[in-house]
Amino acid sequence: MAHKLSLFLALITIISCTSGIVIKEQTSNNEAIKRDTIPAFQKILDSANVSGSILVYDAVKDIFYSNDFDRCEIGHLPASTFKIPNSIIALETGVIADDSTMIRWDGQKRRLPAWEQDLVFRDAFHYSCVPCYQEIARKIGVARMKEYLEKLDFGNMIVDSSSIDLFWLEGDSKISQFEQVDFLYRFYHSRLPVSKLTGEIVKRMMVIEENDTFKLSGKTGWSVRNGNNNGWFVGYLEKGADVYFIATNIDPKVEFNMELFTVIRRQISMQAFRAMGIM
Repeated sequence: MAHKLSLFLALITIISCTSGIVIKEQTSNNEAIKRDTIPAFQKILDSANVSGSILVYDAVKDIFYSNDFDRCEIGHLPASTFKIPNSIIALETGVIADDSTMIRWDGQKRRLPAWEQDLVFRDAFHYSCVPCYQEIARKIGVARMKEYLEKLDFGNMIVDSSSIDLFWLEGDSKISQFEQVDFLYRFYHSRLPVSKLTGEIVKRMMVIEENDTFKLSGKTGWSVRNGNNNGWFVGYLEKGADVYFIATNIDPKVEFNMELFTVIRRQISMQAFRAMGIM
């Protein structure tokens, strides 16, 4: 009896020391999650000629905001949002030494001119250089990739020798918006089983905008499956002592101008923050 009691107390101690959210467990019980529907989010999406959902987590108030919570639980290919965990794994395995590690261009024609040059790691991240990260994934290898994906608990990634450099862009890999926010929350609060240095490097690489009012960090993603485009913006906004995590996932409507898809995902996310009065 005393032994069982000591185990119970130890468990309570562990739980109390991990203040915050465990979103994957909470999504199975809607009553455990504090949610608030924001109609303005839907208006933002409609005005942009896209369908989708925006999920914002206020870590201070411990409450989620969205226009469509059901959709936020649906998994999608992570696309280039996977560059966040891929960067972490590359650093942890030593495939990449630091954010100034040079990745050489092989001289082959690439989809974007910005990719047709030697790039240091941090620039490969900012330019979202797909061939660079495919090379990194191949060097990590299937065994180590699977090992770290299990440790990081990043959605449900399906990877084998035939898909090691494509599984985040094609196939059956999936991650939901709730899972994206959960991962970002654990990453931000240094609760992933990785070194402090790795966390610091990747956090630096993720910074998109910083001024006297806020700091925005994140990553976009874009996948095409069966002719259907799907876009992401995931990240977090720091404003004073407050932190707001966001995962925006959208599908362009037929009349959408696809030339705008590269910028609309972040713009929608920023509009959501403004609609909440955060900016």
